[in-house]
Order: sequence, then structure tokens, then C-alpha cells
Amino acid sequence: MKFRRWHRLPLIWGFALVLTLMSSQLIAPIQARVEAPVAQELRGVWLTTNDLDVIVDRPRLHNALDQLTQLNFNTLYPVVWNSGYVLFPSDTAKRAGIQTFIRRGLQDYDLLEELASEAHRRGLAVIPWFEFGFMAPPTSEMALNHPDWLTQKRDGGQTWLGAAGEVVWLNPFRPEVQQFLTQLVLELVSRYDIDGIQFDDHFSLPVEFGYDSYTRNLYRRETGRAVPADPHNPSWVKWRADKLSDFTRRLSAAVKARQRDITVSIAPNPYDYAYKAQVQDWRTWVRQGWVDELIVQIYRASLGAFRQQLYDPTIQEARRKIPTAAGILTGLRNSPVPISFIEAKVRSARSAGVGMAFFFYESLWEQAPEPAIERQERFRDFFSTPTAGRRSGTPAAIAEPL
Repeated sequence: MKFRRWHRLPLIWGFALVLTLMSSQLIAPIQARVEAPVAQELRGVWLTTNDLDVIVDRPRLHNALDQLTQLNFNTLYPVVWNSGYVLFPSDTAKRAGIQTFIRRGLQDYDLLEELASEAHRRGLAVIPWFEFGFMAPPTSEMALNHPDWLTQKRDGGQTWLGAAGEVVWLNPFRPEVQQFLTQLVLELVSRYDIDGIQFDDHFSLPVEFGYDSYTRNLYRRETGRAVPADPHNPSWVKWRADKLSDFTRRLSAAVKARQRDITVSIAPNPYDYAYKAQVQDWRTWVRQGWVDELIVQIYRASLGAFRQQLYDPTIQEARRKIPTAAGILTGLRNSPVPISFIEAKVRSARSAGVGMAFFFYESLWEQAPEPAIERQERFRDFFSTPTAGRRSGTPAAIAEPL
């Protein structure tokens, strides 16, 4: 009997060791999730012109801000420049001949002033978004009053068809255009208590453009060569990208000179497309310190494609320098996105060490395939921990991957 008991002891010790290892493996992931520094990740949402019915009604606006606060969002990106018009009273716009009536709230209030004041009261950062960048509809006062500000394709065509419909492009290399946009931004920064300004993928130039006489002459004067016939010619792409980068540098410096702690945010497309198709060299902007925040629009219909972009070297490099996030599409009116797919993208972004910004507010839970209460509960699960460090240009901590 003694022999049998002693014979079993190694088995008992082995079994105990296995249990110990299994329990430590089970506990370790839980501890990693709890201790992961995600409490300051960027959690933003864009407020588009589709959301104006909320923004212009004070009770609805306050209710929306309450909801976002309760669900632990931390940053708002309200549109202020769209279709050649501004959504705030602007002397700069008036001098450019943009005389269209500026919308006010139903209770007679300044839209941005009310939104910023109430958002700040709840601890939300407000970074106005210059959505159209260098774009404008061909029938806008901007385009009609300043035809010499427009650029064109090699065949002389000036219009471009995209998600915003048919538009023309202001020439980002003309001093008058640069001055207009700079003054518009500085006017906003001076007038309102905001935390930053943001440009997106329209702060660029489609690679087909740049064949107007002004740009052709400038290129010849600086290089001694004629503009290449191929819009994708590497030297021609780089020359335009460098010109846009130089303006970005000067615009950022002007903003910082006006208000040092303000955040200069950009929301471009993934880098390879942004550079080759839009002459937008945002990697250089990040490396040179001209921008303080990066949100890459990764609006992919496939989770695999979304994840692939998250680990692109340009994004992983950026997140080690500045607050970086993935732009996540939460749905369009004619193309709703299931909450399960949104959740998968949130988890993937967090694992890659980046935050997230959602396009757009109305599609978070109003225009959605699931009931609003269900979508809100899922967002509550996504962001169970409150955040900090997003107000007044304070950079968010950069979370390491889980």
C-alpha cells in the first residue's frame, strides 16, 4: 500500500503543475486586458451636414452630447467647411464673395459656439473639420467668383466626380488659395474656444490635376522642364506633393503662432493611395512634426483588409509619435453597417495600438440595422472605461497593443 501511494505522488504533482500552468494562462490575458493603457485612446465621431438636424436644435444637441459623454467618447469633429460654404460667420468668406446666409440654431444660437461650450462642459474635445479642403461644387459662389483659382486636368477638364458628387478643385499651389484657406482657419481659431482644426483627404489634389497655366509655368520656372504628360510621372507627383507639404508646414506654423496648444489634425486615406493618387505626403507631415494627430480613413468592407492597413508601417510609425486612430465607417443611409462588424474593427484597432473615430454621428445608432438601444449598449461595452487628456490640445497617451 505504501508503495502504491508513493507511486502515485508524481502523478499528483504533475496534475497540480498542469492546473497551475493552466490557471496562469487563463488569468494572464485577463490581466493584460485590465492593465492595457487604453483609457486615453482617441474615441471620436464626425458630425457631418447629415447631422445638422441635431446640431441646430438645442435640446437634441444637448441630448446627443449627453449620450456621447455617457458612452465615454472624448472627441467631436463638427464640419465647418463644406460645398464652398462655411458653417460659422466669417469675414474671410465674405471678402471672397461667399454671401450665403449662415445657419443659426432654431433657438437663435451660433452653432459652433453652442456645440463647443456644451461639449467642453462635458469634457469632450472639439476639433472643427474643414471637410471640403480644396474642393468646391462648380456652381458654388467660391467657384463662380474665382475661376482663376481653379486647376484642371491635361485635357482642360475642371470637374471631378467623387463621393461628394461633381466638384472642381481649388489650386493648392496658388498664393491666393493658400491665403484664403489660412485666413479662414485662423479666423476660426481666434473666434472660438476649440481644441484643434482638422483637414482630411480633400486637403490634397487628385493626381490628374495640375495642368492649369499657373502650375505649368511654375513647374517650368522651378525645374526647367515642361510638365510631364503622364500625371503619374514620379518626379511630377513628388513636385506637387512637396508643394502641398510646404503649404502644410506654413499653415501649421501659422495656427501654432495664433494658439500654441491647438491640435492640428489630419484624416487622410491610407498612405500609398494618398501619395500616389492625391499627392498627399502625410507621412512627411507626421515625421516633421507639422501635425499633432492622425486619423486614417480605413473604410474597408473586409475585416482582413482593415487589419492589413492597421499594421501598415506608416500607421505604426505614426502611432509612436502622435495620437493615431483608425477611421471606422459606422454606416451610410443606403448602406448600414452591422454592429458586430463595427465591434470587430474596434477590437482590431485597439489590438494594433490605435484609437478610433467613427463616420458619422447619425449612423452610430439612428440610421442602423439594429435598435438604437442595442447599438448604444454595445458602444458602452466598447468604451467601458472613461478617458482623459483630450481637452485643450493635450495629446492622448499612445496605447501599446494588447
